[in-house]
Amino acid sequence: MTHNKLLAPSLLSADFGNLAHDIEIINNSKADWLHIDVMDGVFVPNISFGFPVLEYVNKLSKKPLDVHLMIVEPTKFIDECKKIGAMMMNVHYEACTHLHRSVSAIRQSGMRAGVTLNPHTPVELLEDIITEVDLVLLMSVNPGFGGQKFIENTYSKISRLRSMIDRKGSKALIEVDGGVNLDNAAKIYNAGADVLVAGNAVFKADDIEEVINRFKNL
Repeated sequence: MTHNKLLAPSLLSADFGNLAHDIEIINNSKADWLHIDVMDGVFVPNISFGFPVLEYVNKLSKKPLDVHLMIVEPTKFIDECKKIGAMMMNVHYEACTHLHRSVSAIRQSGMRAGVTLNPHTPVELLEDIITEVDLVLLMSVNPGFGGQKFIENTYSKISRLRSMIDRKGSKALIEVDGGVNLDNAAKIYNAGADVLVAGNAVFKADDIEEVINRFKNL
């Protein structure tokens, strides 16, 4: 069964000295979403950017914003995410003690709700909430830094999650983030993923639009 083949370039790999230029390239490309990682230096060992930067990104981006909060207590920031125009607000399973409440609050605000799993977190833990979420993001590297190597066990996680989604009649999309490139993208899609997040593979390319076209033509 073929699923969606969406591509969400990751802003974390963009040229921050030239952000407007890089976002303009994405606007003119066949990319589907713009993926944005918010890191707090506590939940993950790195700090990225906060909401003032995202307000600027929202003004420039014509693509839907896929906002991934790698932070403790992400539910505190529902209003901020809504304000910067997030289409998808993605929170970590590991950061939400009351995941059902968090997901409900995100959806009530009018955004789509995503749940992210770290590499060591089994997909089976989502069994009771899979019909409530719009997307599950599987981290295929340990979150915190760009440019890491794809963890091979992710393929079987994607397949197991796909089976659960189909069995439960859930409409959740499967997104994969970390070490995604043109060499493994087709295999990730074939395992059952709908959305690929690509950072370095897109933004560090000589011709960003051309690479996006190649992803979209897989």
